Amino acid sequence: MSNKDSLQSPKGTRDFYPNSMRVQRHIFDVWRRSCEAFGFQEFEGPTFEHLELFTKKSGDEIVSQLYNFEDKGGRQLALRPELTPTLARLVNQLGSSAKFPLRWFAIPRLFRYERAQRGRLREFYQLNMDIVGTESLWAEAELMAAIVHMLVSFGLKENDFSIRVSSRRMLAEVLTGLGLDDLQRNKVYGALDKKAKVAPEVFDNMLREAGLQESSQQELSRFFNCQNFSELKQLASSTFFGAAFESSVAELEDLFNKVSALNCKQYVSLDLSIVRGLAYYTGVVFEVYDLGENMRAIAGGGRYDKLLENLGGKPVSGVGFGMGDVVLQDLLESKNCSGERKPSADFFIADLVNNTEAVAALAQRLRQKGHQVLFSLDGGKLKKQLSFADESGAKKLLFMGSDRAG
Repeated sequence: MSNKDSLQSPKGTRDFYPNSMRVQRHIFDVWRRSCEAFGFQEFEGPTFEHLELFTKKSGDEIVSQLYNFEDKGGRQLALRPELTPTLARLVNQLGSSAKFPLRWFAIPRLFRYERAQRGRLREFYQLNMDIVGTESLWAEAELMAAIVHMLVSFGLKENDFSIRVSSRRMLAEVLTGLGLDDLQRNKVYGALDKKAKVAPEVFDNMLREAGLQESSQQELSRFFNCQNFSELKQLASSTFFGAAFESSVAELEDLFNKVSALNCKQYVSLDLSIVRGLAYYTGVVFEVYDLGENMRAIAGGGRYDKLLENLGGKPVSGVGFGMGDVVLQDLLESKNCSGERKPSADFFIADLVNNTEAVAALAQRLRQKGHQVLFSLDGGKLKKQLSFADESGAKKLLFMGSDRAG
């Protein structure tokens, strides 16, 4: 490594100078206030976990996307790439003492070894909100209402973002009707999640490898072409997808009614192309999109019925989402909603008589009364002190040693 390289932050990471840190704190503050407004409690876990916790959830292929290592005791560990497995572990450890439903949120620092690009870094923060221990669709509706609450609190408008909703249960019924087993369905989910990132012929080949022949692909296209619930109901009555498919359509329509009751329907739309590639999703899935030029997802999540059981616990259903800070900050800055502002002290004390000891004593008395107070540690000319006062964003000036006051 060259000296030049050693002076740069590692690839895919960020430095937070004070002005950047104020923006970051603003994002975290809005996240926390919004979570608490909906009765969520904050939790945390360790920055690194046993590697097995992530491979159990996502398979051994996840290792290539992790920062993993062996510690001095020979244990295989990994920096956490997400928090949901930690959440599942914590809930499982509670056992019978858990008082369901749990409303938990966290703002973890996460790490993923992937190609760094705009909106995707190797180190980032993410808001996680989860409701665990209920199968009620009100849980999904509450999470969507919380998303709307926080994004509007940032200053975003209805035409700035959209929550797009689909159902893995519904898609599973379609794929089952087309004769696919669990393994094949998971392959299709992965292919569908990558559809926008690969060429059409590559995507078609991925579907064939998953077991979907051309005729079955046409049936699948009929499903994805549905734009509303009327078309979904018509499809249900004219195909072999069966009663379970009709039930999943009714479930999703019920969710939209609940979202409407929470006065958030204008922000939510049906979008059957939303799949979420992770295999553990079992019900409603959703993504939040920036409606600007980039059209990028800023959040995503869904219902998981078997995750806690797969990680050694009892069958407990949950639903949650993650919202990364990197893409969100890009959106907020594009809309002048990032909350960037100058520091703001209550007082700056200017020393006119070169008596730093007296100035410091006054500053301390004011601080003990709860005020933020600054003064020049080096004294110096008044012009220099006033320049420092301006940079500090001081609301008021006090002059020590003069009968002038500001």
